[in-house]
Amino acid sequence: MKVFRTFAASALLLAACSPQAGSPKRPRLCLFVGFDVSGSFLKSPYYEDAVQFLSQYLSAHLTGAGGLDVPDALFVGPVGGKTGNEAKTFFPKQTFEGKSPDELAAKIRELFPNKEKDDYTDFNIFFSQVADTVKEKYLVLRPIVLVLLSDGIPSTGKKPSYRELNLNPLENLSRNVTVRLLYTDAVTGKKWRDEAPRRRGKVWTQDAKVMTGWKDPAVWEPSKAPADQAKFFAWVKDNVDFPVRSKRVN
Repeated sequence: MKVFRTFAASALLLAACSPQAGSPKRPRLCLFVGFDVSGSFLKSPYYEDAVQFLSQYLSAHLTGAGGLDVPDALFVGPVGGKTGNEAKTFFPKQTFEGKSPDELAAKIRELFPNKEKDDYTDFNIFFSQVADTVKEKYLVLRPIVLVLLSDGIPSTGKKPSYRELNLNPLENLSRNVTVRLLYTDAVTGKKWRDEAPRRRGKVWTQDAKVMTGWKDPAVWEPSKAPADQAKFFAWVKDNVDFPVRSKRVN
């Protein structure tokens, strides 16, 4: 009888400490967004499309619309620099919370205006800053996703080398790290997937010609409010937030 009472007490304790059935799951995702502020992207025909897409993407993730993952931590910053290896400001989740998609688009244009163009596109310093932020904010071991809106071409004052992309600082933080490069082209995307050295980090790229399809009337229905865009959310899940398989590249 004493053993039974002990077992019953332990079961009650476990039940009290466990999440209740039907209770909302605490978000764990760490989402980092990098917007390319180099001249090659800001003067490209895809700048405005990227701004509008990101505004809808952030709004959907922040509100959990369409079943998209709500990030526990969100940071948005520029990818670029007037000089190589130049650190940039990361803007936290509170900068974007509570804003409508139109307000988010205005904020993105304010933070990353296409009038100011940097000469360099240094992805490695961005990766390094992400790693530092994760450590400083005690976000280690959580799922980490980097979304880069960029043509994907490194510009550090020498011939682009995708073998020099350094994902090591990210892979030491979590077993679940994904880098998503949006608004690139087929050739550059393949170089990222095949040449960027990594042990278990996951890389997914999407061409700019595909990305612009989010505004197609078959995807984005003008008669519906942003929160009711079921086809858009399905498109995002299929073409952006795609489950990526890990691939070791030496």
